[in-house]
Amino acid sequence: MAASDLNQVLASLPDSARHFVGATGFVAKQGEIALVPGEGGIAGALLGLGDGTSPRAAFAAAATALPEGTTWRLAPGRDGAEAAALGWALGAYRYGRFKPAKNTARLVVPAGAGFAVAEAEAVWATRDLINHPANVLGPAELAEAVAGAGRAEGATVSLITGDALEAAYPTIAMVGRGSARPPVVADLAWNGGEADAPLVVLCGKGVVFDTGGYDLKPPAGMLRMKKDMGGAAVALGVARLVMQAKLPVRLRLLVGAVENAIGAHAMRPLDVVRTRKGLTVEVGNTDAEGRLVLCDLLADADASNPAALIDFATLTGAARVALGPDLAALFANDDGLADALLAAGRAAEDPLWRLPLWQGYAPWLDSRAADLNNVAGNAHAGAVVAALFLQRFVSPAIPWAHIDLYAWNDQSRAGRPEGGEATALRAVFHGLAARFAAR
Repeated sequence: MAASDLNQVLASLPDSARHFVGATGFVAKQGEIALVPGEGGIAGALLGLGDGTSPRAAFAAAATALPEGTTWRLAPGRDGAEAAALGWALGAYRYGRFKPAKNTARLVVPAGAGFAVAEAEAVWATRDLINHPANVLGPAELAEAVAGAGRAEGATVSLITGDALEAAYPTIAMVGRGSARPPVVADLAWNGGEADAPLVVLCGKGVVFDTGGYDLKPPAGMLRMKKDMGGAAVALGVARLVMQAKLPVRLRLLVGAVENAIGAHAMRPLDVVRTRKGLTVEVGNTDAEGRLVLCDLLADADASNPAALIDFATLTGAARVALGPDLAALFANDDGLADALLAAGRAAEDPLWRLPLWQGYAPWLDSRAADLNNVAGNAHAGAVVAALFLQRFVSPAIPWAHIDLYAWNDQSRAGRPEGGEATALRAVFHGLAARFAAR
């Protein structure tokens, strides 16, 4: 309930229950809970929504604050079913592959929850992928996750490996050469509209573990590198929702699943690779491998002339320094696409923040040995420089957005349990739905 409704709700309770709740000091702050006694024990609970704030966070908090194992229903006549179902599910998630998760309170999905259950399932699946340890989720397993999601929705999925991958995606092959687990590109295609429906292409960085390569990360820098495939996991989550919502688009998802390891065949600093686009790239730093994974995917996607091209990657620490863990950095060459994503992020409480494709920094990527370097020769504007690198592989006329995200919660909060997070997933899905649902 909103704080402004407190007196009305209290007046509807039996005298004993009203006095009990009053004695607890309950004032209906967001996420505040008061259990209501009855003859057989607990008769119900009051959940505070505060005033002027979204109820999602309150219901997320209720999932873990209410007694374990209990089952709850919304009181008849209460609205906000979609926010309740989504918020509760986001708060109830716990990773349970290797250790049983706590038996949180359950909410019976209320009538009118709409697409909330599908959104929650997509977030849970994305969080699971990011939380899997790297010994469980290698390139092959990540690619199979794409294939499984595609099969479930009637999509066609191709898995490119070996010599075919070396020829079609040379930069991904270069990144994966040091690992005993070979790289895979998963290519999903689905049509929810007419033959000439707008084509939407999503690209995901799927680095299942990042040592940094020969430019080795320090131990502390590797602790969370199982999440370096978070961009691919989020892209897959968006694709899953697009298919389940049956948006009238042609969808293509490209995931570069690869491990950046050290080995006899690993790429070295100052190696040069000829990309799918034909541009040559000098490897100024082997730990800037994510842009090498994405550049060939983007070149492939760009050639199909999509109506929207969006890539997702846990790409730079610079984006986290600038925006922190919750805000995904958005770069875009098209104001209409950027505005749609930003508006959807605000509405879904899954915010993005736009940063500039500042062309004045483009010369920082110049190389004496190749068409461009994969890093700048200084430590400034790392997220901008990475985006400028990727922009070289996209035609100016293609509406393109690059999302540099964190994909992790450093600590547990309501609806955001510690661990893998589907950052920007709901923002991008709702942005695409708004942009392409009505033709």
